[in-house]
Amino acid sequence: MRVEAEIVRDLALCSSSLLHARIGGPSVYPPQPADLVKLGFQKSLSWPTSTGPDRYRRGMYTFFQRTVPYPMLIEFDAADSSTSCTRRERSNTPTQALTLWNDPVFIECAQALGRRMIQDTTGNSTGPTPTQQIDYVFNVCLSRRPSAAERLVLIRFYEKQRSRYQSDHVAAAALTGRATLPKGALRENVAAAIALARTIINLDEFITRE
Repeated sequence: MRVEAEIVRDLALCSSSLLHARIGGPSVYPPQPADLVKLGFQKSLSWPTSTGPDRYRRGMYTFFQRTVPYPMLIEFDAADSSTSCTRRERSNTPTQALTLWNDPVFIECAQALGRRMIQDTTGNSTGPTPTQQIDYVFNVCLSRRPSAAERLVLIRFYEKQRSRYQSDHVAAAALTGRATLPKGALRENVAAAIALARTIINLDEFITRE
């Protein structure tokens, strides 16, 4: 069964260590497309995107604008706030995968998770090995170890991404963003780790609990 819409985002925030666990307080405004809120009936509406820790609060604190709801919640079948709800609907659509892949929040989570993979794994003098990073991200995101076949596929994927970013420093910089890189880490290794993190976050298994 897929987890509730509000928790999908929370899973990514928690896995990446970005989740701000403060309890209570006013609603927050996660990133969403610019001027989307103006598609509602009132052109004067605004969406003041939260900054700092408020940007990463739990989904239950997201401000719910009834005329133009936060897209990620609607995409993952959040209940209508203006009526009672006795049972949550469950859908499985291609646009949900696109949301996990392209929504700014999930991109930021993948970037943070990639850096976490580098920081929290150990290896030889050149840094953590791909196998260590794959085992680590599986444990954090999926609560299990990868199978031999999964590990082999992802090692090949990691090496391919690292080779790509070694030869394309502009793409590597765009993917890693402005955040400080882990101490001693090469940008292409961090970029490859982020690409791996994005792949795991986009798995159906990540947002589904049996």
